Amino acid sequence: MTLKEQRIAFEAAKQIYDRATLTFHGVEGFDVYNVSVPFVRDGKRYLFGRVERREEWARSWVRLFEETGADEWTVVEGSMIYTLEDPYISEIDGELVLGGTHVQYQSGKYSTFFGYFFRGTDLHDLYYFTTGPNKMKDIRLVPLADGRIGVFSRPRSAEMRSVYGSESMIGFTVIDSLDELTADSIERAPYIHGIFGEGDWGGVNQAYLLDSGKIGIIGHICYRDQDVSEVEQRVYLNMAFVFDPVTRESMDLRLIGSRPCYPPGPTKKPYLLDCVFASGIVMRPDGKADLYSGLGDCQTGRITIDYPFEGHGRLV
Repeated sequence: MTLKEQRIAFEAAKQIYDRATLTFHGVEGFDVYNVSVPFVRDGKRYLFGRVERREEWARSWVRLFEETGADEWTVVEGSMIYTLEDPYISEIDGELVLGGTHVQYQSGKYSTFFGYFFRGTDLHDLYYFTTGPNKMKDIRLVPLADGRIGVFSRPRSAEMRSVYGSESMIGFTVIDSLDELTADSIERAPYIHGIFGEGDWGGVNQAYLLDSGKIGIIGHICYRDQDVSEVEQRVYLNMAFVFDPVTRESMDLRLIGSRPCYPPGPTKKPYLLDCVFASGIVMRPDGKADLYSGLGDCQTGRITIDYPFEGHGRLV
């Protein structure tokens, strides 16, 4: 089936147990979206969020928020402000690693972008330590069962479509320590084939080590479509799959969320009406999972779904 056909089948069979739009305090006049997955530090729950005015693009900051109520988050006053987009976090050997996209300008005009990475043991004092390849987003890290670090890449280009059919690929490589996380090591990551169809694209948003030794992936998968007025839509969907870092086999790719799964709301641009950009999952006491996601590049939502890696192990 094409991705559009898979989406139609998903909408007919989906099971969504709860849904909410997150509220953010302390940043009035700004949207907060494409957040990191929530995480616990010193007994409190936090997330990093992209903060940007609705009418602006590529002029955003990443701020730290603390959970202060049910689906309510408040900016941590005095915390660092990062000139990044779309933050994501990993915990590697006791350190918190924060990544995000840094957009560069020349003479006041957009020029290019890079992935920037920060690390440290103090949530409020992370240090910038390395840079990803030019024009590569969605680089993600995951601790592996053998103590090494898995690295997912996401090259995307018109040239890639001419070679592979899809607009992007996902690569995977293994490094021994964060000191080996460089633009070269990321760019050399061998590709995982068979994930995207003709004209599709996507990437990894959060990776989880499973007790089976496999890696559970929460990501985005996308295609172009048209609405009833024949206006182009860039359809972004939440997806999950499982990857075996030893055999390099990917398996059980499935859709787990779409824009209609979340509460209705506005969009930053008309072509993003059908856009959800996953942050990741947080397990619940009842065995289900809360999936967090950016909505239309201007809001953040949460839905409760069945555990997406059933049969492949539990989160470590």
